[in-house]
Amino acid sequence: MYIAIPLNSNDFKNATISNIADAKAWGLIDFDEGVVKSIKEIPSWQEHGTDWLDFVVLENKYENIMDFLNEGTTVLVRREGQDTVDNIIEAFKFKELDEAGF
Repeated sequence: MYIAIPLNSNDFKNATISNIADAKAWGLIDFDEGVVKSIKEIPSWQEHGTDWLDFVVLENKYENIMDFLNEGTTVLVRREGQDTVDNIIEAFKFKELDEAGF
């Protein structure tokens, strides 16, 4: 499965999650059977180069999520303290991210 995260940098080791408008890069995580297979930079969530984008993790619940929902992508929102790629992946593994809602 593929997970996209808007980030403030393309240095994935030090990048933190960003709101969509301020994103300097998008990270695409290939996640399979509880393991990160790869992380790569993509130009935007629309240009991910995969057959299907399963999840998008956003910084806050106030982001515009309609485009994601229209594409059939599940939208998750980080919790306090989940700001690095590693923290977000750990939270994803243990279902500690919130679903975006209206």
